[in-house]
Amino acid sequence: MKRRNFLKNASLTGVGLAVGNTLVNCTEKTSEEKKAATTRAKTALPLVIATWKAKNATAKAWDVLQAGGNALDAVEQGCMIEEANEKGQSVGKGGLPDRDGNVTLDACVMNKEGNCGSVVYLQNITHAISVARKVMEDTPHVMLAGKGAEQFAVSIGLKQENLLTEASKKAWEQWKIKSEYKPIINIENHDTIGMLAIDKNGDLSGGCTTSGLAYKMAGRVGDSPIIGSGLFVDNEIGAAVATGLGEEVVKTVGSFLIVELMRQGKSPQEACEEAINRIVSKPNSNYKNFQVGYIAVNKQGETGYYSIHKGFSMTRFQEEQNENIQSDYYNKDN
Repeated sequence: MKRRNFLKNASLTGVGLAVGNTLVNCTEKTSEEKKAATTRAKTALPLVIATWKAKNATAKAWDVLQAGGNALDAVEQGCMIEEANEKGQSVGKGGLPDRDGNVTLDACVMNKEGNCGSVVYLQNITHAISVARKVMEDTPHVMLAGKGAEQFAVSIGLKQENLLTEASKKAWEQWKIKSEYKPIINIENHDTIGMLAIDKNGDLSGGCTTSGLAYKMAGRVGDSPIIGSGLFVDNEIGAAVATGLGEEVVKTVGSFLIVELMRQGKSPQEACEEAINRIVSKPNSNYKNFQVGYIAVNKQGETGYYSIHKGFSMTRFQEEQNENIQSDYYNKDN
């Protein structure tokens, strides 16, 4: 689940955890096992999937689904688990700050009707995913930013609090010694949780929440709150969510692309692979120096997941089994 895994850095001493920590207990799957799992999925609803190692989040979402809750409720409550997990220095409270020491959050949701809500550059509010949902449900807008988003969050009763924990502050102070910003692959320097769910009625919803790139320029926004890039849901077809270097996802509108490829008849796995191919095949692509990963699900409950480099994983809760699965990847020379 820890999207920070995407960036490697020689200078961020003490900031990141090794990718091995992210993939603890990952389950290796053969191609035959993956095929069997997707076939079984057609008759095994509800289900929930999420980026990275997110068993606590998917467990919460599963509880909601098993109790008869809808997919949107499941996604919101699942994402909230990680937003409150300050020890993980992941999303929400405890996320790593920008280079000025400010923790800024981005999030979005999309429901079965195709309605969506988003917040960008939100500060002092832990549950960005809940603010995004309220933007969708209670305002005439799709996106609120910065102070306006914070004011709206307060108006709906959410508590303001300092999101910079002591652990994240110490990491930022260590980074400031050299102040080197050099994104490289698979050291935890940024993070996201993207989650997709199908409820017992067969309806889809999705959400994505992040504290973004650690030590980014003030005001930077990636793909996570951008509908069509970080997340897209079409209840007739399926849904997809992205993680990784957001600038590269935005350039190809990756999540929308995956859903449209599924509309054309591709499986979720084929669609994820093609979306990655679109990135790496661009003229002068620098793909060997960054990571992007996608997860997807179609209306039948088939799932897919793929990344540029090894190290990405997906968590899936289905048929009472909560498992973390290591993704296949494009760059076999990595």
